[in-house]
Parts: sequence; C-alpha cells; structure tokens
Amino acid sequence: MFGIGVPELIIILIIGLIVFGPGKLPELGRSLGKTIREFRKVSNGIMEDDEEPAKKPAKEVVKASVQEPAKPVDTSAEKEQAGDQVR
Repeated sequence: MFGIGVPELIIILIIGLIVFGPGKLPELGRSLGKTIREFRKVSNGIMEDDEEPAKKPAKEVVKASVQEPAKPVDTSAEKEQAGDQVR
C-alpha cells in the first residue's frame, strides 16, 4: 500500500486527529471515501467506453461508418427564381 506500513499509518492518523479533531475526522474520511469511489467509477466508465467498439461485430461497425447517399437537390424552384430575376 504505497510503501506505508502500520506504524506510519498510525502516526498519520494521530497527526490528523490532532489537526482536525475527533469530530471532523470521520467526516473527512467519508468525503475521501466518496471521492475515491467516484474516481473509480469514472475511470472504469472510461475504460468500458474504450473497450466497447472492440466488442461490436464487424458488420455493425461497417454499417455505422457507411453514410447514406446524398439526395438530389430540387433545382426547379431555383430556376424559376432565377428566371423571375432576369425578367
């Protein structure tokens, strides 16, 4: 655990108790635990997003990358407007 043994951990807890007091120390522990939990959720979510395309079958990946053909533009209205401007 990061090279910290039991004696070092006890010294850190005693210093924290002296600095923050017995009332504030449990609250700090809870907030630290929530922060670590959220960090793990986010990092696991990012890792799952990276692995998701690899799990899809090849056909779905190819299908998603192919675009629909462009539809022809109706230019009859544009031609009428251009003809009106010339007159």
